[in-house]
Amino acid sequence: METIVFSTLNGVLYGLLLFMLASGLTLIFSMMGVLNFAHASFYMLGAYLAVTLGSVVGFWAALVLAPICVGLFGAAVERLGLRHVHKNGHVAELLFTFGLAYLIEEIVKLVWGKNPLPYTPPPILQQPLFTLWGTHYPSFRIFMMVVAIAMFVALWLLLKRTRVGLIVQASLTHPHMVGHLGHNVPLVFMGVFAVGCGMAGLAGVIGGALLVTDPAMALTLGPIVFVVVVVGGMGSLGGAFLASVLIGLIQTFAVAVDASLSDLLARFGVLVSNRSDLGRITLAQVAPMLPFLILVLVLIFRPRGLMGAREG
Repeated sequence: METIVFSTLNGVLYGLLLFMLASGLTLIFSMMGVLNFAHASFYMLGAYLAVTLGSVVGFWAALVLAPICVGLFGAAVERLGLRHVHKNGHVAELLFTFGLAYLIEEIVKLVWGKNPLPYTPPPILQQPLFTLWGTHYPSFRIFMMVVAIAMFVALWLLLKRTRVGLIVQASLTHPHMVGHLGHNVPLVFMGVFAVGCGMAGLAGVIGGALLVTDPAMALTLGPIVFVVVVVGGMGSLGGAFLASVLIGLIQTFAVAVDASLSDLLARFGVLVSNRSDLGRITLAQVAPMLPFLILVLVLIFRPRGLMGAREG
């Protein structure tokens, strides 16, 4: 029972962290049609800025200022680079953001070094919120869950229940008509890209304190975030939320359950000897590849994703 409860909590926690990062990527793609390969790099940049700003103004101020700085940087990237590349098609956009990811990584190494930085939340968030079976569950983890859920609700309401969301969505499908109505479509796109990057920066502020702040953090979560976006459905915010929690739970339970691959296959009637190479593989060892296995299955049986709203 203890394993189930804590694995569920940790799985939801990890899934919500994935959603915080995937939501910005989903927003940018659904509103602009741009698949930003540098999105995880903005997440990393948010964590490093939070460390630097936090040492000066404190954690709470850095929680606000770091995402704003990342969002402003994202706006500059869109205005000075991506806007000129956008007219050349998706391949040019992918190459631009792919190169930008490497550029940000090298800048981070030059400025902050290659070693992990000490980054811990304030003492009030390190205190245990509750204790189960003698194990303390820190307040910071529940705080992160609250921030992630609040981000989902706020973003959904913004896009579905406000005039701003209507203009943003119309700018993607009918940009000329929106422009004739007096709205600055390029400014709308720049704002959307800035907000998406700022959300990645906010995820970095939280994720950097939860996991680790080092130059490899973008590479660690970047591929999984794209899996989340594709599995949930390209451009679907609800799908990204569902896929994030699903992948988080599956990976966490795979690590927590003390069983081999042969034990799992035996439940489906496939007998494998424990002495064979396949039988000695544990579920914890295959946990990192499970999101990509889910991706393959979704692409085969449901190419549009769990809640996909767009095709192609």
